[in-house]
Amino acid sequence: MTTPSDREIRITRVFDAPRNLVWDAWTMPELIRRWMLGPPGWTMPVCEIDLRVGGKYRYVWAKEPDIRMGMGGIYREIAQPERLVATEKFDASWYPGEGVGTVVLKEKNGKTTLIQTIQYESREARDIVLKSPMESGMSAGYDRLDEVLASLRGSSQAKA
Repeated sequence: MTTPSDREIRITRVFDAPRNLVWDAWTMPELIRRWMLGPPGWTMPVCEIDLRVGGKYRYVWAKEPDIRMGMGGIYREIAQPERLVATEKFDASWYPGEGVGTVVLKEKNGKTTLIQTIQYESREARDIVLKSPMESGMSAGYDRLDEVLASLRGSSQAKA
C-alpha cells in the first residue's frame, strides 16, 4: 500500500491468474461474496451489481450478532477486462465525503497485477482511512481472492 498523492491510497497485488478471471472476481456477485469479506467472521448478505456506466452497486457486510456495514456507489467507467472506476460511500462513513476507486488489471505471463487506487475528497479523509483497519481487512480479502482464483483456474483446466 502506498500514497501516491495527498488524497490517494494505492494497493498493488499480483495474482497467479489470468486477467479475465480476476475481472470476473471483481464484477460477479457470486464471486465477490466469496472473497471481499475482510477479517474472518464477516459475511456479505447483500451484493448487488448493475455493471454498466451509471449503474449502481451495493455491498452490505455482516458480523453476528448485529454488526452491519454497508456501502455503495456508481460505476463511472468500465473497460472490460482492464479498468473499472466507481464512486464509493459508506452508509455510516468514518471519513468525510466520497471516494473514487479505480481498479486496473495488467496481465503478463498468466499473472495479473491489480492496481487499485482510491482517491478521497481531501487529505484529511485519506489520512483517516490510513489509520483505520482498511489495510489488514483488504489483505485478508485479497488472500481469500487468491484462493478463489485458484479454484476458478482449477475449474477452467478441468473443462479444457
